[in-house]
Amino acid sequence: MATIGGSAAVESLIETALRDQDHDGTIRWQAIAVLHARGDLETFTAARRLCAGETASERMLGVDILGRLGFTDRSLPVLRYLATSEDDCMVLYSVLIAFGHLRDRRALPSVIALGEHADPRVRYGAAYALPNIMGNPPDPMGLAALRRLSRDPDHDVADWARLGLALSTGGEVEDVRRQILDP
Repeated sequence: MATIGGSAAVESLIETALRDQDHDGTIRWQAIAVLHARGDLETFTAARRLCAGETASERMLGVDILGRLGFTDRSLPVLRYLATSEDDCMVLYSVLIAFGHLRDRRALPSVIALGEHADPRVRYGAAYALPNIMGNPPDPMGLAALRRLSRDPDHDVADWARLGLALSTGGEVEDVRRQILDP
């Protein structure tokens, strides 16, 4: 990886995170947690640069940092760009999880579009993000997307979407399941 132009501390944390090849690896997420705790513009700038990285690992790390760093107004354009331009399914999954963490309704068009993706990991990310960004009262288009996802052929996607519907509408998961299965 090329240097990203940050301080030695930020560079070191990013290098540590990139060395852990497991996306859910403890070392990777400990480094990301320290970067989140910094919550500064330097970390945001480094993460934004990573989002334009040559490898999917770099882009995914950049997204994972942006998702909980704050700087929502600055992060959303980067994430929305990736939502339309990225080919790697795991990067798209990370983008969707980041949208969910940022809890900003402006991400809704990107999330709804990715809810139609061919890869179930991406649709799972959309099912996670939707209830977090639909607002209160929930956006009707977001609810419609969750209903579609609740009938997904992938059981994990469908289950997560049903939970999201229950949380968004104040219903019980079993009530939502009955509504979907017996319209």
